Amino acid sequence: MDQRRSKENYYLDIAEAAQERSTCLRRRYGAIIVRDDEIVATGYNGAPRGRQNCTDLGRCARKMLNIPAGERYELCRSVHAEANAIISAARRDMMGATLYLAGKDAQTGAINPDTTPCAMCRRLIINAGIQKVVARVGEDRYTVTLVDEWIQNDDTLTE
Repeated sequence: MDQRRSKENYYLDIAEAAQERSTCLRRRYGAIIVRDDEIVATGYNGAPRGRQNCTDLGRCARKMLNIPAGERYELCRSVHAEANAIISAARRDMMGATLYLAGKDAQTGAINPDTTPCAMCRRLIINAGIQKVVARVGEDRYTVTLVDEWIQNDDTLTE
């Protein structure tokens, strides 16, 4: 009997390793894009190249303004892990790929049980041609979302 770690958790472990480079003071994320069992790109959340990171500054604008998680991303210094991974890859290499996403609370190190791409990253994922997203929500637990669900259930349309 095969006792190896599942492929999903194997790739999520690698995404978790990528998040160790995160420079966010609130939540640390790592992402990898995999196609045909080969890693295409990795990413973590941090300030754009050349700009100071929140860890360097010792402050987070969103935290200072008491902005809840998931809101007012335009005030954030960071580029999200998913976006950084997508930026690092060619679209032809992402067509039909899977994005693996892992996140932890920067203060406690606890796995974020609600890990999912934000609305902006969802749009990037759709346009990149990525087929599904696997997000770690517990030690060995994860969710699998088919990107077509985001296309069919367009939450940006108002009634």
